[in-house]
Amino acid sequence: MDQGYCASAVAWRINAGNSDGVDLTGRTVVLGIDFPGPTMFDGAATARLYIDDSASSDQVRELESIYQGQKGGTMGALAPLISTWLPTQQASIGISEDGEAISVSVGDTGKVENKLLRDPDGHGFELRGGGFVGAFGLEVAQLAPSSTTWTDPDLPRSFETKSGARGEFTWSA
Repeated sequence: MDQGYCASAVAWRINAGNSDGVDLTGRTVVLGIDFPGPTMFDGAATARLYIDDSASSDQVRELESIYQGQKGGTMGALAPLISTWLPTQQASIGISEDGEAISVSVGDTGKVENKLLRDPDGHGFELRGGGFVGAFGLEVAQLAPSSTTWTDPDLPRSFETKSGARGEFTWSA
């Protein structure tokens, strides 16, 4: 919000799971979102889902339903802040890992790169409870400063971000 708006790209890699009998294991979903501000809690966001291009039509349907908040849960709490959902795009989504660094690329639209933050003694930094940690159903998030560049002509703006975190979660309904 230091620029008067909040824009971000958030990626989820589904290690295991299903929805209404549809296996979602191995799918990747990225949410590109722009809150016009002055805070994200003012809502009026514009968002788009990007789903990996190897997802079947059944998987896309279920993932849209989950990530657009129609099935409640974590994303159901975020959904009222989003006033405009752009059509979901299936895209080539690449993920690479190199030690503690992860990079996620979404076609020609954008890239998120992050690396765990460590102090001089090699200890990481954790966030627990509250804020986005609680909102996304994480017990613990590890600080992982990122370099995000995003250009989607249908979102209100192109953006670059530098903050980031990551963690594992379990969602169920």
